[in-house]
Amino acid sequence: MERQSKILVTDDDALVREAVEKILELFGHQVVAAGSGREALGLLADDLDVIILDINMPDMDGFETMAAINERNLGIPVLFLTGAGSMEYAVKAINLGAYDFIPKPIEDLDMFDVKIKRAIEKRMYVRREKAYTEDLESEVRAKTSELAEKNQLLEEYSHQLERSALATILTLQTALEEKDEYTAGHTQRVTKYAEMIGRELSLAAEEMVVLERACQLHDIGKLVLDNSCIQKPGPLDDREWALVKKHPAVGENIIKPLRFLEREGPIVRHHHERVDGKGYPDGLTGAELDILTKIITVADSFDAMTSMRSYRVNLNHDGAIAELRRCAGSQFDGAVVETFARLIKENNLSA
Repeated sequence: MERQSKILVTDDDALVREAVEKILELFGHQVVAAGSGREALGLLADDLDVIILDINMPDMDGFETMAAINERNLGIPVLFLTGAGSMEYAVKAINLGAYDFIPKPIEDLDMFDVKIKRAIEKRMYVRREKAYTEDLESEVRAKTSELAEKNQLLEEYSHQLERSALATILTLQTALEEKDEYTAGHTQRVTKYAEMIGRELSLAAEEMVVLERACQLHDIGKLVLDNSCIQKPGPLDDREWALVKKHPAVGENIIKPLRFLEREGPIVRHHHERVDGKGYPDGLTGAELDILTKIITVADSFDAMTSMRSYRVNLNHDGAIAELRRCAGSQFDGAVVETFARLIKENNLSA
């Protein structure tokens, strides 16, 4: 069954109001009547199809009433019922968004019926547009939620792959170190020392993650070195030393395909650089080295000096700190060295 259109008629003149109501009912419409603008506002509802509004009403005229209706944003067409035909009234009504005018008394019933039907069609169009917009918004929200869920799953999967790849590399690194009693535990100690410095320098959490990973990976390039170079009890010859000096660049190349280690790659490459530019492989100076690289350089060198090696006697902590200070400004960053020296003393690690 077709829905009966619902029309609100507002006029302070009871005779006019009742006449319009009877005509509308004759045309098959459901009518709601109001004797004032304020009463009409109380009857406003989304199920209304058309509002017929008198202009000249006491207390709250038709223009004031329509302005209040517009604030509700219901999209109901308003037809002004008026005997006043001045241009000023017409312009004001149009500016307020009036759909049409109905002169009173109503003499041409056919024209009246046409105007009402057009207004109802307009209301139907507004309803369809609103429903379409709501459906579209609902679909967009659903798709957005679905996409967000898929993105989260992809991100979690990506993190799992990152962790798996890193774990595999670290396992190889640990296996490499454990083959030599002199290097066992080196990466773990370097990571501990570097993190101590990083926390003391108040590095951001993201930087601390990069620092930790770079420490764990800094010697990964030694995987391709012959063990005879690493475990040789005496000094390396020129050929062997040239091979050893390649391990930072080799380490960078090993992890380069792993995009999530983009920040760590250059640090691995430069952990044997010096602030005076005499390091390797690129001869960078202190101004070209970031703070993470400077931290690892100090931590790595300290552990190398305090650990047993097949080719020399190790230093105690005090001796190693003295050596770091002696080389501060040439090999090491002075501020990093002093920060580390203070931490060694405060944590009773000196010996």
